[in-house]
Amino acid sequence: MRRRLQPVLLGLLGILVFLAVWQLASTVGWVNGRYVPPPTEVFAALGRLVLDLHYWRTIGNTLITWAIGLGIAGVLALVLGTVIGMIPVLRRYTRSTVEFLRPIPSVAIIPLAILLFGLDRESSLVIVVFATFWQIFIQVLYGVADVDPVARDTQRSFGLSAPSRFRHLVLPTALPYIMTGLRLGATVALILTVTGELIIGVDGIGRLLVQRGTAADYAGVYALVVTAGVLALIINLLVRVIERRVLGWHQSVRAEVVL
Repeated sequence: MRRRLQPVLLGLLGILVFLAVWQLASTVGWVNGRYVPPPTEVFAALGRLVLDLHYWRTIGNTLITWAIGLGIAGVLALVLGTVIGMIPVLRRYTRSTVEFLRPIPSVAIIPLAILLFGLDRESSLVIVVFATFWQIFIQVLYGVADVDPVARDTQRSFGLSAPSRFRHLVLPTALPYIMTGLRLGATVALILTVTGELIIGVDGIGRLLVQRGTAADYAGVYALVVTAGVLALIINLLVRVIERRVLGWHQSVRAEVVL
């Protein structure tokens, strides 16, 4: 029990030290208090935002875009990654295409997305899906390729059907990779969702950030940054919980539980 609580306590201590240094820096004048307001002002602004219904609608819009983008990217990556990974010919012929498309920065396709869909949620979804897809797709490819060839040949010799081989061999091998891809993809999807709102102007946390910055409400800007950070933390924790449930049989998760 003590080993489990120790990282949490150390994390809380780190946050408290950071807030204390931040407060001291703003109060003493190490930084410009107008542009870097102290945490007391930031959390006071956050308290006012929490009482505003528009604030919660804004978070809801961000989460809707995030969920739709992650869902589309996840389904496409799982289907295409599994099919390409299980067929060596497809994997060889698509390798150069994957290596060409994967490094393209998602923000570079924002002008194209705006041309196609205008200043709407669909434009933001384009960059969210594009960036998140590669995070999951590559992990699925690695997972499918990691299947033990001896086990694969053994199942073939016993005459098992393709669905049975997928269920009993490919899926258990690839599942840890898939969950890693989903965990990374969930974070990337949130980052690109807020980025799309900032640049494209889709309703959400990013758009509200721009509005508060334009109004010189710097405490409100930092409060929204804290909001985005808390959302990312909650999403990561939820994905970790799901990962532990799904991979309860896996050695890595069992080792975490023991520790």
